[in-house]
Amino acid sequence: MKKTGQSILKGLHEALEHHQGKKTGAREHKFSATDVARIRKSVGLSQQQFSDEFEIALPTLRKWEQGKRVPHGPAHVLLRVIEVSPNAVLKALKQA
Repeated sequence: MKKTGQSILKGLHEALEHHQGKKTGAREHKFSATDVARIRKSVGLSQQQFSDEFEIALPTLRKWEQGKRVPHGPAHVLLRVIEVSPNAVLKALKQA
């Protein structure tokens, strides 16, 4: 597995352990509605396209962007990876 893939898997495992209450040394970053919209816009996608491409329910994405809900756990990690390396996520989803 390539370095990027290993890094993504490590982050996902760390996120799951953190979500389960285990101490991992991970820092928790909170996304604001502005952050979610900024990430989506940075990849040049509409809400519908972002929802389809990254397999995020459209109502959930809209609630995040409106500040009605906040992404936690694996959803938070997914957004962070999309922010850093959207093509890695798209590649992984196409291989699944």
